[in-house]
Amino acid sequence: MSGILDGKRILITGVLMESSIAFHAAKVAQEQGAEVILTAFPRPTLTERIAKKLPKPAKVIELDVTDQEHLDRLAGLVRDELGSLDGVVHSIGFAPQDALGGNFLNTPFESVSTAMHVSAFSLKSLAMACKPLMSEGGSIVGLTFDAQFAWPQYDWMGPAKAALEATSRYLARDLGPDGIRCNLISAGPLGSMAAKSIPGFDGLADVWNTRAPLAWDMKDPEPAGRGIVALLSDFFPRTTGEIIHVDSGVHMMGA
Repeated sequence: MSGILDGKRILITGVLMESSIAFHAAKVAQEQGAEVILTAFPRPTLTERIAKKLPKPAKVIELDVTDQEHLDRLAGLVRDELGSLDGVVHSIGFAPQDALGGNFLNTPFESVSTAMHVSAFSLKSLAMACKPLMSEGGSIVGLTFDAQFAWPQYDWMGPAKAALEATSRYLARDLGPDGIRCNLISAGPLGSMAAKSIPGFDGLADVWNTRAPLAWDMKDPEPAGRGIVALLSDFFPRTTGEIIHVDSGVHMMGA
C-alpha cells in the first residue's frame, strides 16, 4: 500500500531522543514513503544513535541554526544526499535557564535574544537555507506551544513562540509565490528533553489532566508527529500560515 509521502524528500531537525516529536515525525514519514535526512546540534553522534531506531537508515548532518556557515553549506550537503527537498520540519527551541521558571521580570536581554534567535528567527534561517532545494514547491512545518496564553514557568519561551508563530505567517506570505507552504503544529505538553528543561513543567502539564476533552498522554508524541506528516503531505495543498492544534482540544476550552 502506498503512503501519503511516497517519493517525498524531507529534512527533519530536532531528533534528540526517542521521545522527541521530531523522532516520531521522522518515523511516520518513513513509514509513509519518504526519504528522510536529519540535522543535529550540538551532538550529532547522539542523533545518529537515536536514528538507528528509525525504520530505515537516515543520514545526520550537523547544523547550528545560529551559525551562518552551517546554514550556507546545508543546501550542498542535502543536495549530495537527496538531490532536492519537498519538506522541512523545524523542531528547534531553546531558552537559557534564567529565561524560564518564574524569572520573567529579571531575565536579561542577552538571554531573551538567545531564545528568540534559536526558537523563532531560526525558522526563517532554515527556510532560506532550504529554499534553493525546493524549486518545485513544498511544505515547511514547525512546532509551537500555544502562544495565545501566558503559561506558568514558560516565561520567555512564550514570547519566543509568539514570534515563531508570526514568523511562520510572514514566511507563508513571502514563500507562497514559490509554491512553498509554511504551517505549525501546536502540540500539547510532552515529556521530551525540551520539556524537562523547564522548571515546574509538571505543574503546567497538569492542566491537560483536567481540561482536555480527549484523553492526553504526555508519553505519546506520535499524534503530533502524525500531524506534522499530514501537513508535509499533498493533502493540504492550499493550507498555509495555519496553526493546527494537536492538544486533545485544550486550546478551545473556556473553563
